Amino acid sequence: MSTFDQDNRLQWVERISRLMDSQFRVPGTNWRFGLDPLMGLIPVVGGLPSLAISGVLILTMMRHGASGQLVVRMLLNVILDTVFGAIPVIGNIFDFAYKANDRNVRLLRRHYAEGKYQGSGRGLLLVVLLVFFALGGLVIWGVWEVGSALWHYLAQHSWQ
Repeated sequence: MSTFDQDNRLQWVERISRLMDSQFRVPGTNWRFGLDPLMGLIPVVGGLPSLAISGVLILTMMRHGASGQLVVRMLLNVILDTVFGAIPVIGNIFDFAYKANDRNVRLLRRHYAEGKYQGSGRGLLLVVLLVFFALGGLVIWGVWEVGSALWHYLAQHSWQ
C-alpha cells in the first residue's frame, strides 16, 4: 500500500496543481497565484487550457484511487472555477482566489489519509468520458444548427 507522497504520479499532480494555482507569491504578502488566473486574462480562450489541465489532473486522480463521490466534488470545483472564471473582470478576481486544483489535491490527500482510495476509477472514467462526448456532440450539433439557420437567413435576405 503506497501513500500519496510515495506515488510519483500523484506528486506530479500536486506539482502541476501548484503551478496552476499557487506557484508565485506577490512580494511582501502571503498572497499566492499560479498560471490559471494569468491564462484567464486572455479573452475568450484563456480558460480552455486551464480546464484541460484540470481535467487531466482529475483523470489522473481517478486512475489512482479517487472514489466516485470524491471525483464528483472535484468536478464541481473545476466547473465552478470555469463558470465563474469566464465572467469578465469578476472571473479574473475569482480565479486568483478560488484555486480549484489546489482544493482538489487537498481533497485527494485527505481521501488517502482516511484510507478511502479505491484503486482504479475506470468505470467512472468511462461514464465521465461518455458524458463529455455526448455534451461535445450536442455543442457541435447546436453550432451546426445555428450556423445553418444563419446561412439560410442571410441567403434569403441578401438577394432582396
